[in-house]
Amino acid sequence: MDIALTGSIATDHLMRFPGRFVEQLLVDQLEKVSLSFLVDELVVRRGGVAANIAIGLGRLGLRPIVVGAVGTDFGDYRTWLESHGVDTSALRVSQAAHTARFVCTTDLDLNQIASFYPGAMDEAAEIELAPIADRVGGLDLVVVSPNNPAAMLRHAQEARERGYAFAADPSQQLALLDGAQIRELITGAAYLFCNEYEKALLASKTGWSDAEILAAVGVRVTTHGKDGIVIEAPGQDLIRVPVVPARDTPDPTGVGDGFRAGFLAGLSWDLSLERSAQVGALIATLVLETLGPQDYETDPAEMVKRLAETYGDAAAAEIAEHLPAA
Repeated sequence: MDIALTGSIATDHLMRFPGRFVEQLLVDQLEKVSLSFLVDELVVRRGGVAANIAIGLGRLGLRPIVVGAVGTDFGDYRTWLESHGVDTSALRVSQAAHTARFVCTTDLDLNQIASFYPGAMDEAAEIELAPIADRVGGLDLVVVSPNNPAAMLRHAQEARERGYAFAADPSQQLALLDGAQIRELITGAAYLFCNEYEKALLASKTGWSDAEILAAVGVRVTTHGKDGIVIEAPGQDLIRVPVVPARDTPDPTGVGDGFRAGFLAGLSWDLSLERSAQVGALIATLVLETLGPQDYETDPAEMVKRLAETYGDAAAAEIAEHLPAA
């Protein structure tokens, strides 16, 4: 399955605040917030939504195509992606801007305050999908994930025009997109990914009911944090998938991207929506247990063990047939 992952590619600067943000915010002073949080940890990791999903797919034995814009400072990161089976030949290298930066602070409740500098990502709207499809002999799925908003709209429109199946994953960019843009972005999508909050925000901004949203897309996948995943698909009963229990939670950055990687891998293996979500839930937990969105390990024996513990032996056996050897 040839999957093109359009979206952000960035360096993550991750910090941990040994307190709770809510205890520092005064309800009657929110119109003039001025706060500084003394953090006790800083790590720098490779990130960006498209790259995070690509790494996950690569670790699961696929060869995804990452599509986005980066700076001339991207050399080491490119080598890292390629060493994990990611096709980077479709990347646009800016001569004017650095690769994007994500700066995020997480508190004890796993709440996050973050800033994102787009840098080279602003040039992503210049990328056309057709030459990529021609080079690989067609695209089975285009994932339109958080990116420069103009790039997101262009990629969705091109996918519709050229008949490429696509997944809409507006996520963090819902804050920037207006209702008309969101409706344009998701219409015709084979899959729509959101978390619980984003689902509500999308409905509020578009003015669409649940029924109207489901009529505009194929399958809607909504993640609910510790409460698992809900999948709505035409002609099927509601599918609910619980999470794989985490053994530790050092940092939640990239958990949603890990879910998407596992879910897309399951689809590429022709697994059911439920099984695909189970793979996604496992990868999400592996990310949650690791500091940084790309540094987790995918040991097949351990993965099968944890799948069996959560979903039963039959589910684990079915998924195990597709996992790459250690």
